[in-house]
Amino acid sequence: MKPTKHSFKYWQWRVIISSMIGYSMFYFVRKNFSFAIPLLQDVYPEITKAQFGAIMSAGGIIYGVSKLINGVLGDRTNARWHLVVGLSVCVLANILFGFTDKLTTLITGATGGPDFIGGFVTIMGVLYIINQIFQGCGFAPCNHLMVSWVPPHELATKMSIWNTSHSIGAFIVSVICGYMTSWQMAFWVPASIAFVGIFFIIITLRDTPKSVGLPELPKVKGELDDDKAKDKKEWRKFLIQKVFLNPIVWILAITDLFVYIVRFAILDWGPSMLQDMGLSSSLSGWTVAIFEVAGCFGMIVAGLVSDKLFKSQSQRVCAIEMALVAVCMVALHFIQDMNSPVLFLIVLALAGFFLYGPQALLGVIASNEVSKKAASSAVGIIGFMSYLSTLITGYPLGKFADTFGWHPIFLLMTGVALIGTLTIAVLWNRKIAVS
Repeated sequence: MKPTKHSFKYWQWRVIISSMIGYSMFYFVRKNFSFAIPLLQDVYPEITKAQFGAIMSAGGIIYGVSKLINGVLGDRTNARWHLVVGLSVCVLANILFGFTDKLTTLITGATGGPDFIGGFVTIMGVLYIINQIFQGCGFAPCNHLMVSWVPPHELATKMSIWNTSHSIGAFIVSVICGYMTSWQMAFWVPASIAFVGIFFIIITLRDTPKSVGLPELPKVKGELDDDKAKDKKEWRKFLIQKVFLNPIVWILAITDLFVYIVRFAILDWGPSMLQDMGLSSSLSGWTVAIFEVAGCFGMIVAGLVSDKLFKSQSQRVCAIEMALVAVCMVALHFIQDMNSPVLFLIVLALAGFFLYGPQALLGVIASNEVSKKAASSAVGIIGFMSYLSTLITGYPLGKFADTFGWHPIFLLMTGVALIGTLTIAVLWNRKIAVS
């Protein structure tokens, strides 16, 4: 590779911005499913929330396993093509989602009744699982890009900026899907936009500094030498000791589980819950979108506070913010009876602001702890644990809503947030390695 005419800083920010846009495309073809649920129930009221919850639970577990596997692969593959393959399959799956009724009729020969509904749910479940398998190709290569282009002492700030891609993607797709009038379009419109995103990634994104003729970042303490990294035995030994047997990584992973239980309770069920509370489809879309916008600001502020005030000891910021999330959940429990959508929205936005700080920083802590050679593997474990949350937020929460309604949900989330606070607080005095 001949030397580039552009500076390292140019390529660093180009990679950050390109991967942010590329990763946000994955949200277009993942979070649209939540907005398709109420539209589907309008057409097929026989499908229960519990059935949709079961699909999301199964898909969430598969996604968690996929993040773990892709985390290990992400440390060894070309990030650009890793992203392209994953997003391409997700786009195809979402196109097929919109033809679920036609596929069901083709397979079952029915256009209605129990056989049709059973076949419809099965086909949608299979497509959702396929989609979730390849959704796992999103975060791991992006994390690999970040630790390859950003030195550890800048990682909390710049990774928090990058992490806004979660909220940007979820915000835009929430607004778009809020205006969809058919469940088919809730799949096809986001998939069309993500299809364009595939070509954007190919054109703009590059892998490591070496791939554009620039020197790699200096090796940090404890990082595996390049020659040893090529030896499979040495690599496995490094991975087991540095990642899989590292108690810090597992504490971070368990904390992220509680972060994601709260997050998915709002994101996955928010559209249905808000519409059951009387909001229109478009207004519920904007409400969830504002939760994501607040999360964007929360991630950026959390990164800056971590690097500037807490000297990159991000676990302390996470503990404080999880405690504040618990306060917001208690407040939402009482506010929902006050018939004040504006006050509800303000507190929900505050909850997003505080919740997304830990979401962004837990991966940063892990990356600094294990070094860039194993960063994607560490966040793979964290990602796997976080998506075990769907065991709670999928079928159980859907069944709970079918039986008791939405009212007690926020008290449950208060308890979850408090457990997350206590878990990460264990690391309060732990000195995380930052070079």
